[in-house]
Amino acid sequence: MTRPFELMDLNLPELRRRAVQAARGEVPFDCLLKGGTVLDVITGERRLGDVGLVGPLIASVHEPGRFENAASVVNATGTFIAPGLIDTHMHIESSMVTPAAYAQAVVPRGVTTVVWDPHEFGNVVGIAGVNWAADAVIDLPLRVMLLAPSSVPSAPGLERAGADFDATVLEDLLARQEIAGIAEMMNMRGIIEGDARMEGIIQAGLTTRKLVCGHARGLSGPDLQAFVTAGVSSDHELVSADDLLEKLRAGLTIELRGSHDHLLPEFVAALNRLGHLPQTVTLCTDDVFPDDLHKGGGLDDVVRRLVRYGMRPEWALQAATINAARRLERQDLGVIAPGRRADLVLFEDLESFEARRVFVSGREVAAGGALLQPALEASSEILQGTVKLCHLSPDDFRVAVDSPDARQVKIATIDRPRFTQWGEAIADVVDAHVVPPEGTTLISVIHRHGLAEPIVRTGFLTGWGDWRGAFASTVSHDSHNLTVFGRNPVDMAVAANAVIDAGGGLAVVSDGIVQALLPLPLGGLVSQAHLGEVAAQFSAVRQAMDGIVDWQPPYLVFKACFGATLACNAGPHQTDLGIADVETGRLLPSPILQIF
Repeated sequence: MTRPFELMDLNLPELRRRAVQAARGEVPFDCLLKGGTVLDVITGERRLGDVGLVGPLIASVHEPGRFENAASVVNATGTFIAPGLIDTHMHIESSMVTPAAYAQAVVPRGVTTVVWDPHEFGNVVGIAGVNWAADAVIDLPLRVMLLAPSSVPSAPGLERAGADFDATVLEDLLARQEIAGIAEMMNMRGIIEGDARMEGIIQAGLTTRKLVCGHARGLSGPDLQAFVTAGVSSDHELVSADDLLEKLRAGLTIELRGSHDHLLPEFVAALNRLGHLPQTVTLCTDDVFPDDLHKGGGLDDVVRRLVRYGMRPEWALQAATINAARRLERQDLGVIAPGRRADLVLFEDLESFEARRVFVSGREVAAGGALLQPALEASSEILQGTVKLCHLSPDDFRVAVDSPDARQVKIATIDRPRFTQWGEAIADVVDAHVVPPEGTTLISVIHRHGLAEPIVRTGFLTGWGDWRGAFASTVSHDSHNLTVFGRNPVDMAVAANAVIDAGGGLAVVSDGIVQALLPLPLGGLVSQAHLGEVAAQFSAVRQAMDGIVDWQPPYLVFKACFGATLACNAGPHQTDLGIADVETGRLLPSPILQIF
């Protein structure tokens, strides 16, 4: 699939011939950027220079004033001319807006290329979701390199999604020109232990010589070595500076992500101690919530924060440009140099990184913080009607005890919001239902894709604070079943039904009243509204959540609610099948361990 902004092959003889002539001053440039300071991401230099463009090509980078002949001239005085920023791992769905709305937000800020893993849509509507993603980006001024989702579901046998992508499905996807590789391999235990399904998926990537991207959270020592040896070549799931260094030494490309801000200062300090930026350090956003995207931006915000935390601007830009281009095997991107693709950003300075003008393949696409032409929306009918559930009652969220004489039970608990562990507690039984022990929070997951009976599976969390209401969401990584948190089954039912009625989304309830609602009718993940409206609604949800939970950063935060069902990560997690532990293969349909 060829996108309009890539229609012209850089190696067409007539294009190269004209660019060579322009570089020699024999014919005019199509566009000449004059008077700027060129950021050389190869040498780390800042030097005054003019940049001449011919079609999508950079034809010449030369000293100021050497050539004046051009069809159009851009005054770049006072700006830094840098390559377009490249986001090496992200999920557009996490911003809860369409690809067109996402492009409208990030391109004017200097992001010209993103590597999109659409596994959220894949988990909900299968191949149709991947196809929709491919169609939705064709006409955008944002270059989108699409990956084939490898984790549909992320933990097979321990959860159910809306589809199932095995090696055969991956082979078909990888045969497509627009698919750049395999998205993050999240079933870490399956890869390390030689699971046939995972071996087949990796082999599909290795055979096609396309990217095989990773998700190596918590892996170290022999497990990390095995994970890399299996064929995985990148990771963004860093948990500490030591983890960063071990993975660099293992040869992984690091996708240093902005979504875990509390870790960035120690990463910067560790890289500064090295004294140089490894060529295998790239940058990514991974997940950006809509209010953060609207206010702070995308990868430009990651660059800005890294510099604020002490990274040299040249290093941050190298990671976001040339290092990323090398990782993606895109020799045409990531450098301001002759013969490369003209993806250029004119930044005001190297602190705020405010983009004055943005060029993609030689065309000016944004100026003054806005696209010059609106991004085109794709038809989204295929993503409608994905919450296939009827209304739920408060009793659905109570854990029943199958013994009329029971007075107490021993229950399994899921301890801690992150890096979960198994725990146990004794609970009273009243009217044949478990009374949640003091200090526990209920988590219920309901299959919502229509492929299985929608049984409410409820577990008990500890370390999640004292809840004074309920939260329901169809954004629940990565199978995206309906997930409900709370202490009061009445509030939980109200929240769940509000989301069901909205066709998907987020709802906060206290005292039986919906305090905030964000409808996400496209796959239960995304809104058709513009970013400003979605950001405002999401911000209202955040604020309402602050009223029902007392957060304790860095782990007990609002974002933890969306990853609480991520069954591919180590430790117990609640899924639509029960409490699942990928490390041991343990699956408890009910949290009740013993009845007294």
